[in-house]
Amino acid sequence: MDSVTHTLFGLALYGTIDKSKFDSKTKKAYFTTAVGASLIPDIDVISQLWDTDGLYQMWHRGITHSIFLTPIWALLFYLLAILLFKVKDKRLFFLGLLAVFIHNTSDLFNAWGTGYLEPFSSIRITFGTIPIVDLVFWIILAVAFLLSRKNKKLSPFYFRAAWGFIILHLVIQTAQGALIYKNYQADYEQIALSADFVPWNFTVITKTGDEVMLFHDNLFKEKELLYTLKSSEDADLEELFVEKPEAKTLVEWSPFVVIVEDEERIGVYDPRFYRNGQSFLFEYLEMR
Repeated sequence: MDSVTHTLFGLALYGTIDKSKFDSKTKKAYFTTAVGASLIPDIDVISQLWDTDGLYQMWHRGITHSIFLTPIWALLFYLLAILLFKVKDKRLFFLGLLAVFIHNTSDLFNAWGTGYLEPFSSIRITFGTIPIVDLVFWIILAVAFLLSRKNKKLSPFYFRAAWGFIILHLVIQTAQGALIYKNYQADYEQIALSADFVPWNFTVITKTGDEVMLFHDNLFKEKELLYTLKSSEDADLEELFVEKPEAKTLVEWSPFVVIVEDEERIGVYDPRFYRNGQSFLFEYLEMR
């Protein structure tokens, strides 16, 4: 998910808590833990400042997003609450644990995927059933916020209900995505999903041999072919990987890629992000 959504998730977690008996420092400790822990896995973006080997794509959503690192982040915020606010409350550890778990797990459901099992596995887990920016989440949380402003005593109830609707939306989207994915399995060698911004709609990316096809699909109408792409599977990518290590990272990170080799350039791109004739994840070399 994007940083705005992760921030909203943190605020929504904070909103579920009954703070009527909290003093000012305790409120600050809970707020910092809920929001800070909801964002902390994305601290890996700073790796791009020193990355000279083209590994940033692997580092981002890498080990900092590992489920095994979750208690470490939670402990960090528990200790920060003691250090900064002099609040020693073991519930803060569990709040931090839940916030990081939600961040890492929600990232599994969009097309970017995440290194959920690092360091024990480098596989990038991606379901592709939720868009990176899901406006349904925003609408649900906006309604909870507006209701909580009208009746502050019921604020925790509204935000808890919002989490219920978020989970319901996630289940419905993912169940539909799984059914659509299953419909393609018999006909194509490789398949990937990318959820559209409109709920219940998906882009299905398939690859068989050197042919990559992109379809628009949902459960309520016939699929629509969007693009047919050819991949130069016999191309020698050794020089590309040497000159552009980002390309090798992209190949390792993506479920599959389209290889481009013509008179102008040689490169690889991720077809899950193919729009209007190009993918914004495209690493290439100009031919000399």
